[in-house]
Parts: sequence; structure tokens; C-alpha cells
Amino acid sequence: MSLRLSTVILPYRRWSEGGRSAWLRAEQLGFHTAYTYDHLSWRSFRDGPWFGAVPTLTAAAAATERLRLGTLVTSPNFRHPVTLAKELISLDDISGGRITLGIGAGGTGFDATALGQEPWSPRERADRFAEFVPLLDRLLTEDAVTHEGRFYSAHEARNIPGCVQRPRLPFAVAATGPRGLKLAARHGQAWVTTGDPKLYENGTPEQSVEALRGQLAKLSEACADAGRDMAGLDRILLTGFTPDRARPLRSLDAFVDFAGRHRELGFTEIVIHWPIPDSDFAADEKVFEQIAMEATAQLD
Repeated sequence: MSLRLSTVILPYRRWSEGGRSAWLRAEQLGFHTAYTYDHLSWRSFRDGPWFGAVPTLTAAAAATERLRLGTLVTSPNFRHPVTLAKELISLDDISGGRITLGIGAGGTGFDATALGQEPWSPRERADRFAEFVPLLDRLLTEDAVTHEGRFYSAHEARNIPGCVQRPRLPFAVAATGPRGLKLAARHGQAWVTTGDPKLYENGTPEQSVEALRGQLAKLSEACADAGRDMAGLDRILLTGFTPDRARPLRSLDAFVDFAGRHRELGFTEIVIHWPIPDSDFAADEKVFEQIAMEATAQLD
């Protein structure tokens, strides 16, 4: 099984001061996809520069030619399916059909309260996600949609001409719980995980591998329940949130070992963070570029 290597470029730099050059370099290095976070702000970056995902991806689409682009991940925390669908159709058109929507249920971070609301409970996040994803699927595949839901409504929402990619741009659904995995199996072209967050502080890489093995087994069950072969669903690991942390980016050999173990589990794509000095994503840029250029060949 071949393994794709992608990157995620956080939108913390002005386009004219390193933002544009990172996306261009990602294409030159041969990454399969370059993603960005879709947040209003994020953790330690909250008090510094942070730009919007959709405008950033629009600029990246205009600056690049072959590189796939996407979000990891968009959530209902501050998005509505009707307005999001219009933006995605426009973005897919501008990019010539190179957009992947990473989508998740959201969390309790800054996005959850920036619009003045109280953070949603885990149950409400799951309930909203279960309504959000199918409605967004319809909005991206049907010319006109009317929907009256518990959380989201659409009244004769028009989305002509639809996506360049048919029947719509792909969804990469981030989920580990049973309801989210069901959505991934029914609506996803890919599934995304960051591993088991309970293991991040005190777990071991070996425990993380076993936790991921369990997640993949549950995904397989969800696909079987949906009458779908899991082989037709890409499996994406967003790195940086397992007990390995930044160790896989310390050398080419370290990354090849890490990626090989996770490919054996069944992952088809691994995403590494573009280096950011003085952050959790700090890494040697020369090693990072060596990994981008040479790792997948060693894994074939």
C-alpha cells in the first residue's frame, strides 16, 4: 500500500511575509495535500497573528497549480452549512477541483465561545455534527435545498453550478466516537484521527499504536454497518498529538520508522506540521524538507 505525505500550514503569517512562500514550497516539495486549520484562533497562537482558512486557501489556490488543498478541520463551532457550501463551491472552482474538506464536530476551545455562546456539551456537538454533515452533503450535490432541522435550516438554498469535483468535493471526516465514525462511513471519502488524546501526556508510542489499531477496527465496523468496504476510505493521521510528539521529525530515519509502523496499521496518508519556531511544531527545516522529498520513496 502506498502512503501519501501531506502537510498542514498554520495561517499565522501575513501572506506577504512568508505565508505565500510556504504554500509554494509545499508544492515544490511534492506534498500530496497542504491543509490549514479552520479556527478563529488556536491555543498558544491566540494572542498573535491568525488568518482565516477560506481566504488563505483561496490565495493558495491562485498561487499553486497541482497541490491539493484543504482544511483540517472545519467544524460547526462557527460555520453554517448554507454559507459554508457557497464558499466551498467557490473555492473548488478557483482551485480547479483541488479542495478537500476536513470536517469535525468541534470542541471547547476559543471557537466555541467567540460568537458569544456557551460551549456546547459533547452530546450537543455530536447532535449538531450529525445534522451538519448530511445537510452539507446535500448542499454540495443538489442545485436547490430546503431543510428544516433542529439546529440548521435551509430555504431554497441555491448552489449552482456545484463543485468542479463530482458529485462534490471530498469530505475527510475527523471522528473517533461511534456517531462520528458512522458519518465518516456514510459521507466521507477519508477519515481523520489525531490518535487518543488521553495518551498524549503520559502514554507511550506503543500504547498509541494499539489505540489507533482499535480506532481503525471501529471504523471497519462502521463501514460494514453502512455496507461499505473500508478499503475505499482513505485513512489520515494528523501527527503531533500522539506521545511521539515531534520525535518523528528529528531525522529521516525516525520518520520512516514512524510512518512505516502506521502504514502497517492501515493509514494511507500522514500529515506533518510545517515547522514553526518556538512552538509545539518546532522542527529543523532541512530535516523537514528531506522527509518531504525522500521519505515516501523509502516506504515504497
